[in-house]
Formats: sequence, C-alpha cells, structure tokens
Amino acid sequence: MTLSLYLETDRWRAHQRSVLAEFPGLVPVAKGNGYGLGNHRLAEEATLLGTGVLAVGTAYEAADAAEWYGGELLVLTPYRVGEEVLPLPHARVIRTVASVDALRALHGARVVMECMTTMRRHGVSADDLRTVAAELEGVSFEGLALHLPMDRPDGSSPVEEVAYWVDTAGAAGIPVHTVFVSHLGAAGMEQLAQRYPGTVFRARIGTRLWLGDHGALEVRATVLDVTRVKKGDRYGYRQHPAPSDGHILVVAGGTAHGIGLEAPKYVQSMGARAKGIARAGLATVNKTKSPFHWAGKQLWFAEPPHMQVSLLFLDGETEPPGIGEELGLQVRHTTTHFDRVVDR
Repeated sequence: MTLSLYLETDRWRAHQRSVLAEFPGLVPVAKGNGYGLGNHRLAEEATLLGTGVLAVGTAYEAADAAEWYGGELLVLTPYRVGEEVLPLPHARVIRTVASVDALRALHGARVVMECMTTMRRHGVSADDLRTVAAELEGVSFEGLALHLPMDRPDGSSPVEEVAYWVDTAGAAGIPVHTVFVSHLGAAGMEQLAQRYPGTVFRARIGTRLWLGDHGALEVRATVLDVTRVKKGDRYGYRQHPAPSDGHILVVAGGTAHGIGLEAPKYVQSMGARAKGIARAGLATVNKTKSPFHWAGKQLWFAEPPHMQVSLLFLDGETEPPGIGEELGLQVRHTTTHFDRVVDR
C-alpha cells in the first residue's frame, strides 16, 4: 500500500523536449530528492535528452550519479578547501568554485567560476576577477556560473546583471566563452546570445524541466483502513474526540514521505497573509487541512501525520472510500519521497 507518483510518460517527455527546444544548450538539474522522481531516474531522462551535461547539487550526488549518467557532471555547490575527497570520475566532473583559494586548491581540475550576483549567496566579487584571471592557467576553465534571484521587486533587469558580469570578466582578462545561468527566461537568454555572439549561454533548469507540466504528474495515496466513529469517540495517539459522526481514514503517506512537512514561504500579498493567519488560528485548536482529497473535498488531518501513514477525518455525510482505493493529494514534489513512480 503506497504513496504513488503516476507519470503520463509520453506527455512528460514531450514537455521536456519542448523546454529543451526553448533553451538550446540547456543543462538539466538533478539534485536533492530528484524533484520527487529520484536522481537516478532523472539521470536516465537526461541521457535521453542528450544534453551531454547533468548538473547535480553536491559532490556526493555526483559520485552517485556517475554510475547512472555517462556524460559530464556539473557540481553546483562550490568546492570548499579541505572538504572530503570523494571517488569522482574527475575527467568528466566540473566543480564550481566561489573563491580564489578554492580555485588555487583545484589545480588541474575542470572548474566553473561562480560570481557574486544579487542573490548574494556565494561567489567571487568583481574585484576578485583579475586575480582569478591570473590563476586560470592552473585549471581547465569551463566558464562563468551565475545564479540569479527569482523575484526582482526593484525592477532590475536580469539580462543587464548577466551582461555586467560578462563585460567585467572579459575586461579582467577572463575568456568568457561559456556562461551557465540559473533563473533566466528564454527571451533573456536569446537577448544575451545576440548581444554576445562569441559566448555560449547555457540555462541550468530543474523545476520547470521535470515538473513544468502539472497535468503529466498525479499523486495518489492508498487507503489502508476505514473506521466509523461517532461524535465524541476518541482516536489516535493523542485520543482526540471526534467532532461529529464520520470516519477515520488511514492512508499511505506520513512524515517519512514529507507529508505534513512544509518549507517556510515568503508571503507578499495581504490576501496571502490573511490566509496564513487563518490557518495558524485553526492550528491552535488542532484543525489542520491535509493535502488529501476525496469526493471533491479537501480532508482534515484527524491528528498530525504518523511516520508512514496519515489519519484523516471524513464527515458522516460523505460515502467513504473502500480499503485499497486511492485518494488524490497535492504535495510539494521537492520535499516528498514517493514509494514508487509509475509510468503509464
């Protein structure tokens, strides 16, 4: 009895090809939980796309992906001096560096240089670029890496930010033959390609590539048990009383899968803030909506999810599902671990 991710495989792959057509030179990204599909599966899909390069999050992921992907592996997390030495296929691994010290420490390696964009996460500064240029003879330089912010409330231009780094790096003596970019649209990539015909711009894309066609992916959870309860009957670990007559549904999917776990959100609009306040208020009286749906209704958690299952409350007016049937649910794929991925 499982938490399942169903794939409309032909449609899913057609979407991948459409993104590849929109972003020539695209570099697929497979990291973390593999966007819910698993990094091994994404490595296989990247092979089918034929991009020649797969970006992974960490050196540990590169060591694992090397067995599943035969092309080049771009490690997105910057190399840190003194980090654990892993058995990587160095001839086809490209490391990201974000400091002059890291560049010097990777003598003989293939590297891309991360620049400190307005993300301000990591990267070399513009003032460092001349020093970087002087150190490039010791490495196989693969290009610049620019990780851009997703939102720009100040109205600034992502194209101009990339252009700044291309111009500044070139003026410092760095051969800007390739630039790897995250979070820039196809129109922006095309503008840059026209503006710098001697430079190849390669978009690193994960979420849009693998999860961009929502209709190609469906999540469903198996119903494991259905128990009728009367108002006031107590249930679960905490022995809460049932708020009315109804049913307790036990369904596949708990905290081990990522169910009920939520990453912090950046809330901007007043409407979103009001909804957040309302949800918090309900939570203080032990009422929390679950991601599970049945008969057109979003169901309440009967209590916080268990490790591998969730208890849900279904009102007495709705015909309950049978054991073995599946409920639909909406989840964040990047934080969910499915028991299986089913192609259909």
